[in-house]
Order: sequence, then C-alpha cells, then structure tokens
Amino acid sequence: MARISTCRNHATLHETSALSQACNAPTAASNASHNAAAMKTLLSLFTAPERRQLWRYVFTVLLAVISWLALSAAPPKTVDTGWDKANHALAFASLAFTAVWAFWPQPQQWRVLFAVLLAYGIGIEIAQSFLPPRSADWHDVVADAIGIAVGLLAAWPAVLLARRE
Repeated sequence: MARISTCRNHATLHETSALSQACNAPTAASNASHNAAAMKTLLSLFTAPERRQLWRYVFTVLLAVISWLALSAAPPKTVDTGWDKANHALAFASLAFTAVWAFWPQPQQWRVLFAVLLAYGIGIEIAQSFLPPRSADWHDVVADAIGIAVGLLAAWPAVLLARRE
C-alpha cells in the first residue's frame, strides 16, 4: 500500500515501511548516540577510579547502619520490610553491590567478597545469640547469602559493560 507523505519537507511516494524508516532514521541515530552517552555516564558512576572513595564511604555507612540494626535490642519498625528474611537479603544485597565498586570490581575476587560478607552475617548471628531479646537463626544466614548473590548479580551487567569500554 502506497501513500503520499512528506518527510523533511519533500513530497514523495513511499511504501509505508520505507517512509517510517526514512523519517525515523535520523531520530534513531540520535537516540542511539544519546543512549550511548547516558550509558557511559552511568557506567562511570560505578567504575571510575575517582568514585571508589565515594563507594567506600557508602559501604562504611551501610555497614554501620546494618550492624546497629542487627545488634540493637529493639530496631525501629520504620526500617523494616515486614519480613525478617527480606530485611537480611536486602541489607546484604546492598552491602555486596557497594562492596563491588568500593573494593572488589573484578569478578575473580567475588568469591572472597562473598566469604567476607557471609562471615560478617554469621558474626552477627553469633552476637545476637548473646543479646536478649535477639536470637540467632541459621535461616538468616541463608537469607544473607541470597542477598549477597543478588547484589553481585546486580553489579554484573555494569562490570561486563565496563570491560567492553
């Protein structure tokens, strides 16, 4: 089916698909260029060496807040997802994601990162066993491990893109 249409102020006869390709080509190219620039900027927020200090600060703050929440006798209810295991998974996903950019940007090092964060989670559970009314629960350690894995998986695409740059 043919129709008469204008593209860039020139009246021509186009097939419908040819018209949309011709009219959208400049827009698609500029969108691709804009998207690439935005991706590069976003990627630099994670991978730029000068950002590492910021990530270390964020990691330290997260570690302090999570330690306080885990070891306080009555953590505030406003900082709660409603399910203890989700709290653990979210906390440790956040720690793992920030730790990647703060200390361990190479995936070969992530086994060490996983072990360090899991040891921290186990340490929290041991400490909670001595803090009434808190108690230790090995299910919390499983939730911590799942959270660590989610945090590492969330960091993975940016690491792959950074390698291509």
